[in-house]
Amino acid sequence: MSLSPELRAALATVSTATIHTVLLKQGIRRSYMRGPQPLTGSTKRTVGTAFTLRFIPSREDVATPASWGNPISTRAAIEEMPEGVVVVADALGVQDAGIFGDILAVRMAKRGVAGLVTDGMMRDRVGVLASGLPIWCAGIAAPSSVNGLTFVGWQEPVGCGGVAVFPDDIIVADGDGAICIPAAQVERVAKEGPEQELFEAWVVTEVEKGTQLPGLYPPNDENKAKYAAWRAKK
Repeated sequence: MSLSPELRAALATVSTATIHTVLLKQGIRRSYMRGPQPLTGSTKRTVGTAFTLRFIPSREDVATPASWGNPISTRAAIEEMPEGVVVVADALGVQDAGIFGDILAVRMAKRGVAGLVTDGMMRDRVGVLASGLPIWCAGIAAPSSVNGLTFVGWQEPVGCGGVAVFPDDIIVADGDGAICIPAAQVERVAKEGPEQELFEAWVVTEVEKGTQLPGLYPPNDENKAKYAAWRAKK
């Protein structure tokens, strides 16, 4: 989906933990991707429409260094990435091959890609970090992608970290990892997420005052009224 500046700004104020809570209330449990974590410890929250990449297990006759020059290749996919997308690469959780290194990371950064999320590994840590591209991955591995994976396409449904991701979905990633918001839920999350953040901030102030948790979180009628009065003053 097309992510308006207003929606992007609203989602940028909401943590992945809060987004998971909002989606959970809508019955969506599988939204948090297992495996991807910030390559650096202080990655800024990143928001963007998913641009998907799909790998399958390596097969020796097609997963070769020569395949990098094929029309269907990670190199070709990068040249199709619009500015502001978050790339989601389904790497099957393979740990003995890095899907991207410094050169491809620099090119994605130059194209204005907002970030990369993968359940696989990266390579060339120093150069990748120097690229400035925000990255969430499962770790670092020296071997190239063809050591364990075959790239087969882009902009189709994928599974990343146990989560189904479609090209129109929205990805939010922060210090806790990465989460996928189904396209149909984006406006709801953008509306309810900031309010949930505000409520939880109020709960923290109450806990700091010594208020007991039963009846506070989740709130009973008394605390709902107390929060509403506090909220009205904001």
